[in-house]
Amino acid sequence: MVKNLSIKQWLVAGALITALWLALFPLGDATLWRSGAVVLLTLVLWSTATLPPFLTSLVFFALVIILGLAEPGLIFAGFGSTAVWLIISGFVIGAAITGSGLGQRMAGLLAPHLALSYPRLIGGLAMLAMLLGFVMPSSVGRAVVLVPIGMALAERVGFARGTPGRLGIAVTLALTCNMPSFAILPANIPNMILSGASETLHGIHFSYTDYLLLHFPILGLLKSALIVALVLIIFPARINQHEGNGAAAEGAQAGAPGAQRKVAILLLLTLAMWMTDSLHGINPAWVGLISAILLLLPGIGVVQPKAFNGAIDFSIVLFVAGALGLGALVNASGLGAEVGSALQRWLPLAPGHDAGNFFSLSAMAALTGLVATIPGVPTVLTPMAPDLAAASGMSLPAVLMTQVIGFSTVIFPYQVGPLIVAMQLSGERLGEVLKITLPLALLTFIALLPLDYLWWRVLGWLG
Repeated sequence: MVKNLSIKQWLVAGALITALWLALFPLGDATLWRSGAVVLLTLVLWSTATLPPFLTSLVFFALVIILGLAEPGLIFAGFGSTAVWLIISGFVIGAAITGSGLGQRMAGLLAPHLALSYPRLIGGLAMLAMLLGFVMPSSVGRAVVLVPIGMALAERVGFARGTPGRLGIAVTLALTCNMPSFAILPANIPNMILSGASETLHGIHFSYTDYLLLHFPILGLLKSALIVALVLIIFPARINQHEGNGAAAEGAQAGAPGAQRKVAILLLLTLAMWMTDSLHGINPAWVGLISAILLLLPGIGVVQPKAFNGAIDFSIVLFVAGALGLGALVNASGLGAEVGSALQRWLPLAPGHDAGNFFSLSAMAALTGLVATIPGVPTVLTPMAPDLAAASGMSLPAVLMTQVIGFSTVIFPYQVGPLIVAMQLSGERLGEVLKITLPLALLTFIALLPLDYLWWRVLGWLG
């Protein structure tokens, strides 16, 4: 019986036994070790999908509260975060774009330019998502706008749910609405956390241009090209124009022009507010919330209030709130600092060894993201930056910037909330993203990291 256990079951069993041992027989600070036990078990359950992700979040919440590892106000803070409210409003906006038929209409406008071939379609959508990162400061917002249009394009060209072509479109948009924006300073939450913490703790300010020049050529352009290439290899498809035109004709009949006009006007206003958030100071989440309310208002909106439960997947909200709560526990318990210190001891850092230091610090940030989730990386590592600079002999700004390479290297979907939301909007399985993120992470360390090192030397950040 035991011999028939799968690798996934062995992993979960090993994590459970290890977690019980750490919880019952802590080797030091009981809160720290029990927090580590809960984090280990949660990460393994999320990574292996042994339980539904939302159920793992509920298990995590229960264990933290029962074991007294954190106050409820801290561990449930994710439900009050702007990320969760942006997700909720995003689901409503996405439902309006799809339900009104606006997604189909936009797909009809894009199809003559993108649907000439499958590579052109995937590359074009990736380019649109990447360019939108320059004007919209939210990964979820970009997904809310583009994923419904992408799914309408999939229908137009004859890609049914679950087929490689539709999966390719969904995964492309999920990844390119998020990953290239790590190289654009105001376009992602971890970027802004790093920028704010660097200025607050160390008095270092990163300009938009310097940040973009350092990161975008490799982490933006080349990484997006790699995503497109991997999608074309792993999700191969061909566009059938005849079937696509038939699907488009059916889709064109759905939705009323009046409803589409309402959604289009509101979407343009929402985009304008998102693009100018630095001027008016209103968080994108609250802009999205107002838009969702207007879309739900009887007599004004196009999403019926009774359809609210169908528009929002509360299991995703629980999943993301759990990931945010895990990051809060990692930081508050001191587990993040312990992980960072351990990595500093294990990874080779020595003055005068720029290449080794560059690779080690980038790997440190990527590995920290597995435990603290991606938004937690700058929170954990930024306070340690002076010590890392002293150990490596690198400048403090260079040490801080290596975090971007690490937290832009996503391995598992649970690390990044916008990936989860984008795949849910597409109606496809979240696990499909792993088929790209795993080889992409490997290629990042094998190919992109050496290129990035050379680029940093050209710009004078190293050596």
